[in-house]
Amino acid sequence: MLTRIARIAVGRPRLIVAVALLLMILCGAIGATVHSNMKSGGFVTEDLDSVRASQYLSEHFPGSEPNYVLLVTDPVSVDSPDARAAADAAVAALRTYPEVSGVQSYWTSRPDLKQALRSKDGNRALILASIEGDDAELPDRAGKITETLADNEGPVTIEAGGLAATFSDINTQISKDLILAEAIAIPITGLLLALVFGSLVAAALPVVIGLFAIAAALGILRVLTAVTDVSIFALNMTTALGLALAIDYSLFIVSRYREELTGGSTPTEAVIRSIRTAGRTVVYSALVVALSLSALLVFPQYFFKSFAYAGIAVVAAATAAAVIVLPALLMLVGHRIDAGDLRTPLRKLFRLAPREEKQPRQTFWYRLVTAVMKRPLPIALATTAFLLLLGSPFLSVQFGYPDDRSLPTEVASREVGDVLRTEFDADMASSATIVLREFRGGPAELDAYARELSKVPDVPAVLSSAAVYRNGLRVAAGVPEMSDPSAGAYLSVATRLDPYSDAGRDQLDTIRAVPAPTDALVTGPAALNQDSVEAITGKLPLAGALIAITTLVLLFLFTGSVVLPVKALVLNILSLAATFGAMVWIFQDGHLSGLLGFQATGTLNLAMPILMFSLAFGASMDYEVFLLSRIREEWLAGPKTTEGNTEAVAMGVARTGRIFTAAALLMSIVFLGVATSGVSMMKLFGLGCALAVISDATVIRGLLAPALMRMMGTWNWWAPKPLAKLHNRFGLHEADDDLPAAHPTLEKTSA
Repeated sequence: MLTRIARIAVGRPRLIVAVALLLMILCGAIGATVHSNMKSGGFVTEDLDSVRASQYLSEHFPGSEPNYVLLVTDPVSVDSPDARAAADAAVAALRTYPEVSGVQSYWTSRPDLKQALRSKDGNRALILASIEGDDAELPDRAGKITETLADNEGPVTIEAGGLAATFSDINTQISKDLILAEAIAIPITGLLLALVFGSLVAAALPVVIGLFAIAAALGILRVLTAVTDVSIFALNMTTALGLALAIDYSLFIVSRYREELTGGSTPTEAVIRSIRTAGRTVVYSALVVALSLSALLVFPQYFFKSFAYAGIAVVAAATAAAVIVLPALLMLVGHRIDAGDLRTPLRKLFRLAPREEKQPRQTFWYRLVTAVMKRPLPIALATTAFLLLLGSPFLSVQFGYPDDRSLPTEVASREVGDVLRTEFDADMASSATIVLREFRGGPAELDAYARELSKVPDVPAVLSSAAVYRNGLRVAAGVPEMSDPSAGAYLSVATRLDPYSDAGRDQLDTIRAVPAPTDALVTGPAALNQDSVEAITGKLPLAGALIAITTLVLLFLFTGSVVLPVKALVLNILSLAATFGAMVWIFQDGHLSGLLGFQATGTLNLAMPILMFSLAFGASMDYEVFLLSRIREEWLAGPKTTEGNTEAVAMGVARTGRIFTAAALLMSIVFLGVATSGVSMMKLFGLGCALAVISDATVIRGLLAPALMRMMGTWNWWAPKPLAKLHNRFGLHEADDDLPAAHPTLEKTSA
């Protein structure tokens, strides 16, 4: 199949390029409006108890769950005429928005309740409101309201915080950061491409392939937005992954093309041979990456599904471009692939010796792997112990929903959050709300329930329609609006604790354990976090099983071995475990927080490790397939002995080591660009992916994989007879009759 595609590409290269250009323009035009048709939510599902509680409150008790906070600050006192005037104007403005309800403030609340809305020093006070909308609508609405109400110019300042404003600021910050990240990463990537590929012509090829992949993926995403919800965060993956895969696939195919030319092939023979070998590897690699990302479809949140949509679309587009468009471009370039060589003038500029082509056995990678395979057991044990040590912090991982602390300290919602946590008796943005939908009893039952809730440690107050309680004592009259004979009742439970901390989670469990007069649903940050984590973790075994099974099957079809797929799976999991452990040590425990510029909260956002696993696992298998393809090629051409296996491993790494380390370096730059974001969860994602890619291409491929393959010897290629027969029938095999006459094994490495 690939040979036929390559023959078509070399036969009509100009037609292929023209059609590809038209498709890129068409898809780009279709995808130009994709941004405005995507949503910024997708983190929760409607079946969660906390979400059902919030929806019930919205329908029957509008404004009962404040998610928008205005912090009014007066350097003199919040009781000054200026502060009151500013607050009254803000309250009046809030009430003009139809999506806003439940507006209350320090200046308009009952005297016995208003002190909870005043800071300890008396210079700050709060205005609370509820903005209606799902997690996609809420940030957009909050952002528009904040634009009209925020005021930092006069002596009295007004800043917006709370859940709605926080997610609005996170979305805004990520959008700005990604533009900056791309502005930094793309020029650096372009420069390194020219140095790695050795010429401007060769370096331009992955850029063209990347542009095609990104444009095609955007067009596909735009079509998907017409039939399903797609998260706007998936756009980030489309750009980053499209460019990264284009670099990977182009580097591998172009390097093989250069090898074939060096070995004496004509451009036509070189293209066909490159696509038949390297192109085959690219297709298998793409299948592994796509299937890794497709595991995200098992999660009910469309946030995860969107990353699967975007990832699969961009992988398919990059693969098609690599095996169809790239061969046509190579035919048009021909022997000019090395035109615009930058390395020669740079060597002259810095007075370095001319670069010499080295035979595989003279390369650093061959010497390294040969040395490793002389002492395979101690190196395997030491490397495994090192990776397990790095991964050990992951055993204490705690997951939490992102809050304002993931933002830079100068962002308004972060400033408001810090003030709420330190200068008020209770964090009004972290209160739990208990919904009693079926309650039809009297005040006495509510009174007893509220009293018991107020005895929970670190609960400063409980508000109900019956009374306000503190430490089991009635301190104020109730709020009649908190119950309705036809709709039940709700109670507000304030807290002094971080809702995402261990203490906050324990407090939530204690609150839920208090006997209620009827079935109770709890909502609020702590409940939403716990419900979301449980919903996501419940799907992790299925997602992991799908990734493992598809990887094992594909690698078996690729290699004909049952040992190598298991080895690859174990090594990838070991590498990722080490990366996750490092992320816990850095971002959860707070090491390097000063250097990287973030505040540790004691938790990790669960969505980021899942996305990291899918992307990094796919990238790791990318390099595994690249490596195994050349090792298998050497194995098939050499003696089927222990020594033949050792030489095949050494030669395979020697021929591909420079390629996959260069690809890993270029891909890591894209991810490190993301890590420059001011949002801590994006720092985690970018740094984690970069670390996973680099460690896999160096420690795993250079040390642990060769050591294990040396220890297993010829057993690397073993399969039970029934599976061997299955592979003979359905597995991957070279079809030499489809190829031009192959030249002898090449003795030069790729340029």
